[in-house]
Amino acid sequence: MRSQTEFGNEEKGGPVMQPDSDPSSHTPKLLDQVREMLRMKHYSYRTEKAYVSWIYQYIVYHNKKHPRDMGEKEISQFLSHLAMKRRVSASTQNQALCAVVFLYREVLKIEIEDLNLIWAKKSKRIPVVLTKEEIKRLFEQMSGTHLIMAMLLYGSGLRLREVLNLRVKDIDFSYNQIMIRDTKGKEDRVVPLPKNVKTPLKENLRKVKNLHAKDLKNGYGEVYLPYALEKKYKNASKEWIWQYVFPAHRISTDPRTGKRRRHHLYETVLQKAIRTAVKKAGINKRGTCHTLSHSFATHLLENGYDIRTIQELLGHKHLETTMIYTHVVKQGALGIKSPADDL
Repeated sequence: MRSQTEFGNEEKGGPVMQPDSDPSSHTPKLLDQVREMLRMKHYSYRTEKAYVSWIYQYIVYHNKKHPRDMGEKEISQFLSHLAMKRRVSASTQNQALCAVVFLYREVLKIEIEDLNLIWAKKSKRIPVVLTKEEIKRLFEQMSGTHLIMAMLLYGSGLRLREVLNLRVKDIDFSYNQIMIRDTKGKEDRVVPLPKNVKTPLKENLRKVKNLHAKDLKNGYGEVYLPYALEKKYKNASKEWIWQYVFPAHRISTDPRTGKRRRHHLYETVLQKAIRTAVKKAGINKRGTCHTLSHSFATHLLENGYDIRTIQELLGHKHLETTMIYTHVVKQGALGIKSPADDL
């Protein structure tokens, strides 16, 4: 049995911390190999943390037995533990499986058979949607940067991560459009820029530009660049066009490189602001960032736009994913009139 330090140390749900490598060893520890492969394949830091955590939990669950000595049987046992004992959702269970499969296929170069038998089936749920009147009430309870971001979620159909990752160069005020890059489906797409957000967005960029100038003066002003762009364009990380549209309030340390720079706002900032606004507006629905994106698609359907156009705007790979919104716009369950209405 291999020691814990051979795999690395990690607390549940937290970052992985490993002791210094043995100078006599030239083979990186297993979790370091996983990180290296994830970065080579341009996975996000968020995904990297999740995958490393799941792989570590998989190993610990089997008493730190090396993955090379395990296979489909042990994977099934681990997933059953997650589903039956920890009662994780289908999405969480499938993420854990993706992490373990990545370990075997990409790092250990081992193919696992019969994987189709252990994927969890996701529940098909009709999304929560706000009416246009509820959207107005929600926005009345918001202001400043939070309002601008919320308007982009609803007015452009963006996901939360897409709003946070916006760069200055992605906003085209002349053509009233936004270029969404490095999306969930790894394909760029263009979405509309709401006209009523242009003025406050320009004012926001003016403030961000002043902040960037101040950072440069203080020896900072550098921003994270994806993939190999930082090496290809050595000075681009300090250029104005690459800065985040919604930067964080403080300079922070990049966990991958150790560099001190200004990242974008945290997800929780907008999530909390929307939850608070929903409550103040007296909306008796579970309103989230996703709710605004769902409302964007549903209201477009109600306005007569075809499902293919909405699929393209949302960046859905499969039409079936977009079709869920057709259930929302139908009157009643499946469009059926209740017999009680005739009484």
